[in-house]
Amino acid sequence: MDERRMFSRVLFAAPAQLHQKLRSWPTHILDLSLNGALVEEPQDFDPKPDEVLWLSLYLPDSDIQVRMETLLVHRDRRQLGLKCTHIDIDSISHLRRMMELNLGDASLLNRELLRFVQRHDTEPYG
Repeated sequence: MDERRMFSRVLFAAPAQLHQKLRSWPTHILDLSLNGALVEEPQDFDPKPDEVLWLSLYLPDSDIQVRMETLLVHRDRRQLGLKCTHIDIDSISHLRRMMELNLGDASLLNRELLRFVQRHDTEPYG
């Protein structure tokens, strides 16, 4: 099964930041899932290939920050597909709640969260 279809996506228009070591680029979220994000390609975006990119965003009308460690999996039409490789418990909790509110189906999201945990528990890290 195509991995992009294993996780529901929600349209989510919000400013965000991409970070790689000491470099940073402002971007804009296009959609989110528990497994990653689609973002606009920032101007002057020139990351080191195959190195971790940190994606950070604030949930609307709050001071809650969601941060995830990602890898760039595709780059097309000025958009970047980012796959989540690590996310802390607070960030995944906030992301899960936001997704639940947008999807309106807690049981679907619970299955996806279990799938996310299983995938990240068996895949090598780092």
